[in-house]
Amino acid sequence: MTEPGDHDVAGGVASGVAGDVPADVLAELASAAAADAGGVPADLLGDFLSVVVAAVVAGHPLAPADVRGYRSLGDRAARQGVALRAVLDLYLSAAWRLWTHLPPVRHAPERPQGVVMAGEVMLHAADDVVAALTEGYQLARRALVRTQESARREFIDDLLGGTADVVGLLHRADGFGLDLSGPHAVVTVEAERAFDDGLPLIGTLERSISGVKGDTQTLLASKEGRLAVVFAAPDRAAVNYVVERIGEVLDRQRDGRASVGGWRLGIGRSGPGADGVVSSYREALDALELGGRLGLPGRVVDARDVLAYSVLLRDRGALRDLVESTFGPLRAARGGPQPLVETLAAHTAAGGNNTATARALHLSVRAVTYRLDRIRDLTGLDPALPADRFPLQLAALGAQLLSWPD
Repeated sequence: MTEPGDHDVAGGVASGVAGDVPADVLAELASAAAADAGGVPADLLGDFLSVVVAAVVAGHPLAPADVRGYRSLGDRAARQGVALRAVLDLYLSAAWRLWTHLPPVRHAPERPQGVVMAGEVMLHAADDVVAALTEGYQLARRALVRTQESARREFIDDLLGGTADVVGLLHRADGFGLDLSGPHAVVTVEAERAFDDGLPLIGTLERSISGVKGDTQTLLASKEGRLAVVFAAPDRAAVNYVVERIGEVLDRQRDGRASVGGWRLGIGRSGPGADGVVSSYREALDALELGGRLGLPGRVVDARDVLAYSVLLRDRGALRDLVESTFGPLRAARGGPQPLVETLAAHTAAGGNNTATARALHLSVRAVTYRLDRIRDLTGLDPALPADRFPLQLAALGAQLLSWPD
């Protein structure tokens, strides 16, 4: 027998007569079975009906080589997007509809023992064919999923990397539910446990973001151990919505197996086009980095709130010169410059209040006063004088941003 997919089919069956069941009857049965299955193509039956009739008339089960041929029809159904349930419904409906037309069943009054043999052969054939169909279908689906995942990963890498053809990205974005002509933003999440695309939590987050607002354009993926979320951001409300949903899900699963532990989130500013996504992604990453370096409170860092720090880092050379020229003399202090710089930063955060500074650093007020005096003596700049306070604060900020003196 040639493979099912290679037969010349008409209405889902081979032309001619199978046993003494006319081809037009088999074609009618195939059409009715296709309707039972929700209108799937009848040609997905291949020559199943005629083969079963021939097997029943011969009284023998289908040969293994013949059964294997139905894998190709399972493969075809998967690639056409037909649900596996519908394919199985097609074959089982065709089988029960064929039963009364089988020669041994029609001649049952004369030869009743033939009905038993016909039932065994038909059920055996249906079981073998369905198993082969399912195997071919599942193998095809796995291949399609791998292909789709690979294409999705390539698109995400190109989109966030900013190195691909912009026009090509705009066309490819449609296939992933993104219309990049409108403004989009990116948030990135880093956690104690690295994110990867196989993490079920990513699917939960995606459903949480798009579940209430079905029209939300969202793309979630892992990127270098972090989670990147690209979403339509026509206004600030959309940004707040996405950030709140992410926070709710991460906190809700804090103690479960899907937990990623402690987390921080960076928000990039929204912008149109692929370039806007790239810029937002880089801002979100910078916001996370700056939040960590500066020890900013809270788990959400917005790029809008750290723009001043970003400006300082645009000229790292000049910032490094400022820090070194201001705090270089502190290297001569006992214990190195680090405790003095930390004290100055805490003093600034406390509004110049020595008592609050001492409380924040778990020191005595006398120790804080001593350190501030050492800064004045070594640098020539007095934290108590308004004229000297700004350059000291700026240098302290630069030291934090550059992890000086390390």
